[in-house]
Amino acid sequence: MSKRKHRRHHNKILDRKAGTRPGSLVVPAGAYPSRFFLMSFHEGYFEELEVKSLSELLQRVQAQPQARHWIDIRGYGDQAMLEQLTRELDLHPLQMEDVINDYQRPKVEEFDAHRLFIITRMLRWSPEFKTLEDVQLSLFTGPNYLLTLQSDYGDCLDPLRERIRRGKGVIRQRPAMYIAYAILDVVLDYYFPVMAEISHYLEELEQQVLLGPSKATLAQILDLKNELVRLRRITWPARDVMNELLRMGEATIPDALKVYFRDAYDHAVQLIDLVESQKETASGLVELYMSTVSNRMNEIMKVLTIISSIFIPLSFIVGLYGMNFAHEDPETGRVFPHSMPELYQPYAYPTLLLLMGILIMLQLYFFYRKGWFRSF
Repeated sequence: MSKRKHRRHHNKILDRKAGTRPGSLVVPAGAYPSRFFLMSFHEGYFEELEVKSLSELLQRVQAQPQARHWIDIRGYGDQAMLEQLTRELDLHPLQMEDVINDYQRPKVEEFDAHRLFIITRMLRWSPEFKTLEDVQLSLFTGPNYLLTLQSDYGDCLDPLRERIRRGKGVIRQRPAMYIAYAILDVVLDYYFPVMAEISHYLEELEQQVLLGPSKATLAQILDLKNELVRLRRITWPARDVMNELLRMGEATIPDALKVYFRDAYDHAVQLIDLVESQKETASGLVELYMSTVSNRMNEIMKVLTIISSIFIPLSFIVGLYGMNFAHEDPETGRVFPHSMPELYQPYAYPTLLLLMGILIMLQLYFFYRKGWFRSF
């Protein structure tokens, strides 16, 4: 299942047709129908609703220029709507193309009149398949609005919506750029529970390796390493996004807001440290697996060596007396004194068995004194 998910993510990049005109908006196959959500508020006013069309949504935004608006569009199933959105809000076609081809790395771009285009990725850990599930979230900032677009209906932003509904803190009093920070902060905050889930999974894998390593355990460790590589490709650009935002001018991001983005930057740095630490842990699990398998093989070889050491002298004795050289010539009756006369003794067979038993006991005692049995 996880391999199919990886192929699905890569196909979003590989499905692009060569030679397509830059800025072409092509709705991906299987895209959800578009839904339109609007939050409008200022210090003493709040309204939240879902509307049926983009035209109605834009009319409501234009009717209240004094308020701040969070325009939330989910689903890319309507190409005409996307083209209308590009025209009405004067968005760059290349940026909208990045929105539609929604497997982009996190990034930030500044365009006309100090407006920003930001891409981030929302993460969730699948306990069933032990894989990362990530959805792209695209943001456009405007003078009195923030536009977010995503391909799926579900996201991790409900806590922020609830804060706006209840009017907690100063979020209703802040400019639209503060909402952009709040969204990026919530997205980064949700990375930490994902990291905690991965940490617990690493502990489970470590116990499996210690108790009884198997090829299935090794496959799980290697799959997790691949997921951590994906996570690294997300967290490092996320830190770069925050760094770029901190370096922007006062006209784009006021200094009063940069302290909040600096806090989000610190979160991104912490996430990178956690990812690198967990990558090292996963690599250590591979080495632990190899070491455990090697130790088990050594124990097996030790047992086989002891068994072989016991039977080698016994095989020599049995082989020696299996040659059956005659003690006397059957025709002449001549006796050969050096041709195994003990073969013809009345108690030769039990005497030989007793000798071999004594030899086995002496060998076992020797191995015991050497400490060969202590590690079993």
